[in-house]
Order: sequence, then structure tokens, then C-alpha cells
Amino acid sequence: MEKKTHQGKAALGFIFVTVFIDTLGLGIIIPILPKLLEKLAHVDVSMASQYSGYLTFTYAMMQFICAPILGNLSDRYGRRPVLLFSLLGFGVDYLFMAFAPTIFWLFVGRFIAGIAGASTTTATAYISDVSSGEKRAANFGLIGAATGLGFILGIGMGGFLGDIDIKLPFLCAAGFALLNAIYGFFILPESLTPKNRRRFEWKRSNPIGSLIGLRHHSLAVSTLITAYTIVYIGQKAVESCLPFYVIEKFKWSGSSISALGIFLGLLIVAIQGGFVRWTIPKFGLRKNIMAGIAFYGIGLILIAFNNTPWLMYAFMVPYCLGGIGGTALQGFISEHVSAKEQGELQGALASLVSVTTVIGPLMMTTIFHHFTTNESKIYFPGAPFLLGAILMAVSIILTIRSFKKKDPKLLTQPSATPAR
Repeated sequence: MEKKTHQGKAALGFIFVTVFIDTLGLGIIIPILPKLLEKLAHVDVSMASQYSGYLTFTYAMMQFICAPILGNLSDRYGRRPVLLFSLLGFGVDYLFMAFAPTIFWLFVGRFIAGIAGASTTTATAYISDVSSGEKRAANFGLIGAATGLGFILGIGMGGFLGDIDIKLPFLCAAGFALLNAIYGFFILPESLTPKNRRRFEWKRSNPIGSLIGLRHHSLAVSTLITAYTIVYIGQKAVESCLPFYVIEKFKWSGSSISALGIFLGLLIVAIQGGFVRWTIPKFGLRKNIMAGIAFYGIGLILIAFNNTPWLMYAFMVPYCLGGIGGTALQGFISEHVSAKEQGELQGALASLVSVTTVIGPLMMTTIFHHFTTNESKIYFPGAPFLLGAILMAVSIILTIRSFKKKDPKLLTQPSATPAR
């Protein structure tokens, strides 16, 4: 039993590092991508930002297409080979970014990264395999913590190493990914037992079919999945507009934005990696879902109407506390799907997140531009954050309706049980 527990902890540690490396690569890109795009495309900063949007679109679309495929492959062949394949994909992508002679090769790299980035699908399915009850929902918080830590170190590495050599951050990220793949090859055990595997079906693996397949769940679960999607769209206000907002409203410098980003990442690590593991067993999934979405809404409203620069740090606290809701919501949905369909479910959820990545940033930045341009009749830089708060309110309404549905699976609160 002690050996099995040790293996479980080692496996969760590997999942943490895998998601961390994914986010590390994204964080590394943030401070040096403008300079890289200007250099490779021979354009100014304005056009470089346009290319950046195209790169984000490429990445998100490939995630959308490939997440259900990898999820279903993991249901058929196991989590381990899919995770190792994804790590190799990360390593190849970072090497493309480092040695790209033209901007075309950046798109090739982002294409590959979108495929590899779908590994979050298998990572969450792996957690579902090795956890149960509220322990499963708490372990989902590891993904949020890995995201925050990767974001922090990625931005730091990108800025510092990029000043030495623009290739260096990507080479370091490639090294991390490939070393973790080697480590996982020798250490990571398979989590999906043969009895819980199922036949691979293309009709269940295409992204549209994957999303349509969500309708096969009960109305209560489907409503929760809709709420989950809306929460992610609302989050894009902060993810896509925050740097532009503080520059427009408070004239912040790049270093001030980096400091806020690091603070934001530390909050995410503390809440997703520690706090949520206490609140879920203490208060249960339902209360965490409701409280988390409410915290998101409160934080977004405070940011939208803030007129004092230093309060941005204070208002990030309630916003980041919203993370307990997303983690609990994902765990709650997962609790009511069979073990044989966890990969398919997580693939479909990842596809939904990819859709929000395509839709959300474009929506939020368009609203920000509309309310800050000289031609606008109303000047309101906080408009996207207010919209995000409205979306959180819609999500709360849907969640309440879901909990009221006469679904036997949702009428019983999953109990906390130790990790298997």
C-alpha cells in the first residue's frame, strides 16, 4: 500500500511538471514574442501584434481539433503513451521557435504546440484515474497551480534569458520538455486499467462530434458544462486585456505589468495548489462552485471600476479566489461520468476551452478597443471586465438551475475518499 501511494504521488508530480512545462512555454513567449516577430517578419510593433493574434488562433484551433482525438486515444491505449508523445511535441515546438529562420516556421511550431498542448486533456483524465471523490477535485487544482507557476517562471525566464540571446529561453524550454519525457518514460506508470479501456471511434474523436456528444449526458450535467464554458469566456477579459487596461488607464510600464503578472501567478499557485485542497473537503463541491464563480464576478467588477493603480493588486485576490469554483466545477462534472469516458469528457472540455480561446480574446479586445478609441462616445476601459462579470452571473444562474434538476446523480454529494 505504501509503495502504491508513493507511485501515485510520483505520477501526480509528473502531471504537474507536464502542465507546468506547457505553461512555461507560453509564459516565455509573452515578453519576447514582439521582438521575435519584428525580427522575423520585418514589421513594426503594430503589425507584430496582428501576427501574434494569428499565432494564438493557430494554437487554439489545433487544440480544439486535437484535444478530443488525444482524449479518445488515451481511453483506448492508455494515458502514458499520449502524455509522452505530447512532451516530445512540446520539445519540437520550442526548437522550431528557437531556430525559426522566417515567421512561417513560427506558425509550424504553434501548429505542433497546439497538438501537444492538448495533453492537458490526458493529464486531467490521468488525475481522474488515480483519484476519487473530492480528492479528485482537489487534485485538479494541481493543474491550476502548475499553470500559475509556469506562467511566473516563464515570464521571468523569457525576459532575463531573452536579453542575453533571444533563442536561449526556447532552448531551455525544449530541454525541460525532453528531459521530462525521458523521466516519464522510466517513471510514469499507466493509470488506466485494461477493463476501463474502450474501442477508439473517429465519430467520437472529431471536435464537433465531441461537443455534440456532451448532449448525451443528463440535462443537469450538460447545464453545468455550459456554465463551465461561460466561466472560461469571462476569464478572457483578464487574460487578454489586463496589460492594455493598465497601460491605458494608469500608464504603467512594462516592468510594472511584469510585477503584477508575477503577483497574479503566485496567487494562482497558492490558491490552486494549496487553498483549494482545504476548501473542497471542508465545504464540499457545490459550495465551492458557487463561491468561486461569485469571487470571479466580484473581482471583475472591482477591476472594471478601479481608479487607483495599487488597488489592482488587492482586486486580484478575489478574482484569483474564483479559481476554487472552476476546479470544483470540473471535479463535479467528472464525478458523474464513467471511468471509461473520462478521456473523452476531458477532451470535450478541453475543446470547449479552446473554443473560448478563439472567441474570448477577440471578443474582449474588440470591446476594449471600442470603448477606448477616440471615436467612442463612451470612454470606459473597464468594459470587458464588466462583461466578464455579467457572464459570471449567467454562469451562477445556470449552476443553480443545474443543481435543482431531478438528476439522481446530482442529488448525491460525492464523498471525500483517499486517492487510489
